[in-house]
Amino acid sequence: MKKRIVLRGVASLALACVVVVGAVVYFHTYSPDRGEYPVRGIDVSHHQGKIDWRRVAADDVAFAVIKATEGGDHVDNAFAGNLREARAAGLAVGAYHFFTFCRPGADQARNFISVVPHDQPLLPPVVDIEFGGNCPQRLSPEQLNAELEAFLGPVEAAFGKPAIIYLTDEAEAAYAGQIAARPLWLRSLLMEPDRRDWIYWQYHNMGRVDGIEGDVDLNVLQGGPEKLAALLASAP
Repeated sequence: MKKRIVLRGVASLALACVVVVGAVVYFHTYSPDRGEYPVRGIDVSHHQGKIDWRRVAADDVAFAVIKATEGGDHVDNAFAGNLREARAAGLAVGAYHFFTFCRPGADQARNFISVVPHDQPLLPPVVDIEFGGNCPQRLSPEQLNAELEAFLGPVEAAFGKPAIIYLTDEAEAAYAGQIAARPLWLRSLLMEPDRRDWIYWQYHNMGRVDGIEGDVDLNVLQGGPEKLAALLASAP
């Protein structure tokens, strides 16, 4: 009887290990259906370290959205190099701003506009709204909307395109439908978003791409290469 209990315990442990290993493999290898979403992209900042963009481009990556600024005065020190090298490797490139709740939107717009070049083809500017890494202050939807409009007005005028708003799951629950109506970039890990009004879908936050050491965010575009070209096209 005792031996049987031990064997059952060992079998249960082995099964648990198989389940865990299977879950880890599934997590790291998950990718949306390439037939439906053929255009893949990444978003990066200085946290990714030195990137070999030619290897990235060869690994089925078509676009990159690169962190440029945060708040009213912070500039990502890898932005200029990443933008230049990603474009040289043939990727469609764009820039994003991490929106802090602790600075006026107008100040943040000036920071972004002063750093991101206006004379080169770029994907629409992105404003990143999330709670992680932000200041402790939490804005009501009305407060955020006022500051966001103060950011979007100058930025969209400078770049001649509607901006895209990035929302994490938590930020979407708190603010979606209550702030400025813009195309969305939704974060929904390993699950397709439950709404269709998005441009980009971030499906992984611990993905792997050749040319980058460590984890990177993985995204797909809703649409094919022609949609990516339209987003990149110079504004009228």
